[in-house]
Amino acid sequence: MSDLHALEALIQALRRLPGVGVKSASRMAYHLLQHDRAGAQVLAQALSQAVVDVGHCEKCHTLTQALVCATCSDEKRDASRLCIVESPSDQSAIERTQTYKGLYFVMMGALSPLDGLGPQDLGVKMLLERASDGVVQEVILATNFTAEGEASAHVLSKALQKRGLHVTRLARGVPLGSELEYVDLGTIAHALADRKAT
Repeated sequence: MSDLHALEALIQALRRLPGVGVKSASRMAYHLLQHDRAGAQVLAQALSQAVVDVGHCEKCHTLTQALVCATCSDEKRDASRLCIVESPSDQSAIERTQTYKGLYFVMMGALSPLDGLGPQDLGVKMLLERASDGVVQEVILATNFTAEGEASAHVLSKALQKRGLHVTRLARGVPLGSELEYVDLGTIAHALADRKAT
């Protein structure tokens, strides 16, 4: 049994990925070890390097190798608009529509009391400070249309409005229960264009 310990550890590690069960993890592990050991080395090195080199942007909290990400550093972006998303993949989905030219704040999750995720875990204090910098005029709530995303949007909307900020929410063109990274770009573009005040 001890000769299979490393293989079992690899399978368990692959299972940590979202949507990967025992069968998929086993298939990946066997493929890498039987047919693509060079690919396994590249994957291992890329993961190790990313864990060391990739951190959070000091301004928007997205993933970056620099202290401040390229989007926040871009002086051509509209600093009067701040779009709040749950994840870097949601930010990427909005960017691919090529319709939004403002800045972002990435929460790295959504409010979920059942999972122990509260405002302090999502950088809400940092978000409120950034939104209240005197430059931001509109905050766009682009959280997912899940129960957690809706709860996050509601809580954030109230907190931001108390600070006198104009708050909008993505229009309902995005299907209920969907996650932005899986929604087609046309739908996201229309949702951004048709956003409304909360």
